[in-house]
Amino acid sequence: MPRTLLARLFLLLAVVMTLSALSWAGIFVFSERQPRARQLAQLLSSVTNLTRAAIVAADPALRLELLDALSRDEGLRIDAADDDEPIPPPPSDPMLQITQELLQQQLGPHTYLTLVRKGEQALFLRTQIEGDDYWIALPLERLGRPRSLQWIGWGALAAAVALMAAAAFVSRLTRPLRNLARAARQIGAGEHPPPLPEDGPDELATVAQAFNQMDADLSRLDQDRALILAGVSHDLRTPLTRLRMGIEMSVEDEESRNAMSADVEEMDRTIGQFLDFARSDGGETMQEVDLHAILADLAAQYQRRQFQISAELSPMPPLTGQPQALRRLAANLIDNALRYAPGQAVDVGLGREGKDIVLIVADRGPGIPPDQVERLKRPFTQLDDARSNTGGAGLGLAIVERILRQHRGSLTLLPREGGGLLARVTIPAS
Repeated sequence: MPRTLLARLFLLLAVVMTLSALSWAGIFVFSERQPRARQLAQLLSSVTNLTRAAIVAADPALRLELLDALSRDEGLRIDAADDDEPIPPPPSDPMLQITQELLQQQLGPHTYLTLVRKGEQALFLRTQIEGDDYWIALPLERLGRPRSLQWIGWGALAAAVALMAAAAFVSRLTRPLRNLARAARQIGAGEHPPPLPEDGPDELATVAQAFNQMDADLSRLDQDRALILAGVSHDLRTPLTRLRMGIEMSVEDEESRNAMSADVEEMDRTIGQFLDFARSDGGETMQEVDLHAILADLAAQYQRRQFQISAELSPMPPLTGQPQALRRLAANLIDNALRYAPGQAVDVGLGREGKDIVLIVADRGPGIPPDQVERLKRPFTQLDDARSNTGGAGLGLAIVERILRQHRGSLTLLPREGGGLLARVTIPAS
């Protein structure tokens, strides 16, 4: 059974139309059978009576010449039946059975029809002439329907036209559903598709109208969320800055001062993650991006801050994307690796595999169980084991996933050989 609605509707229409055509053909054949049988019986009866009258009236010396003339001019042949020749079985064709019954009523009970005699195919009629049995043979063309092949051709053409019309109708009916499915996938990828046409049948127009309203509500909700979080960020970061300055000036114990400053910095990073997650596209336009230069600059910044970053970056052709978003993606993966593997080196790699650009960030932390990988890609999700005991809001991987959807990429988290986690990002080069 086809899986698409288009194929199912077309198959249903094709089956219904075929069954309808076969039904009408059966009705036509049934209604035509009696008139054709009566017409053929009248023809055979007339031929028999005229032949019988001609033979009886003709001079016995000229009968052979008369039979030759009938065979030559009319395609009619008359043979005497053998004494031991058996009576033929009733015809298998329903129309010939009716014809034989009518002939027996008109010419007598010793009248029979058959289509094969002594290996020869023709329309054979057995009847009595002056007490003797004779076979009257007529060509099979007398049974054929006129222009039968033409009727079959016209019927096939009509069926083909009907099927093409059904295909066009079904395609027109399912096109709004295909557009709806494509727009739903775009919304799932974090995009906002153009409004769907609100035309066509009432039911489909209502669905399109409801979908457009939903898309508009989601867009307005995203804008309100970004506006609220931006206001919260502005309202919180100012007192955080004052709090950091107060800590530096008032707390004399260096250890306590460093711990309190680290807490303030963690709060500031969490606010930054909330803002990054709230952005739908960051306000950036797609442009050519040198991913190699972005990663090289990012690795150099971490190295200047005394982090152990090992970078093996192969030169890449320009990539169409959002530079700040791709930089945020790489920074989140590196921050996660440094947070969960403190004091250990983090390996960053950039290469090419076929038509894809591959970014790898690998650490030696506790890793992630394979059955928890997909769950951790959702917002505000963390593990309950040692890997989650490092703070954070659980938005790092969710931000990476959102950026990759905008760039048609994918994120894979794999166990690293020898322990740790390997984050593999794949982005189409074109």
